[in-house]
Amino acid sequence: MLVTERQTQEGLLVAVCDEDVLGETFESDDISLTVTEEFYGGEAVDESAVVDSLSRAAVANLVGTRAVELAIEEGFVDEANVLEVGSTLHAQLLRMQQF
Repeated sequence: MLVTERQTQEGLLVAVCDEDVLGETFESDDISLTVTEEFYGGEAVDESAVVDSLSRAAVANLVGTRAVELAIEEGFVDEANVLEVGSTLHAQLLRMQQF
């Protein structure tokens, strides 16, 4: 999987995708999702590094069957909130912090 981390004013933004979906466009009904190199193209890492990144993320975007399934397995994403876009899966994570 590919992981990109960006520090933002709102916290750590993590983008994760399966390597085989990079550069692809997926469409379903009113949704079109392009997995761009600029946003998702990051470092190739193993599953434990993905889990580490997601555990520190304030916001995360995930594309690809394996990336989303891993996030579900590890409890970061509820399966009911996953979108099926064309032949792939997409999920977002937003971690709310209490002040």
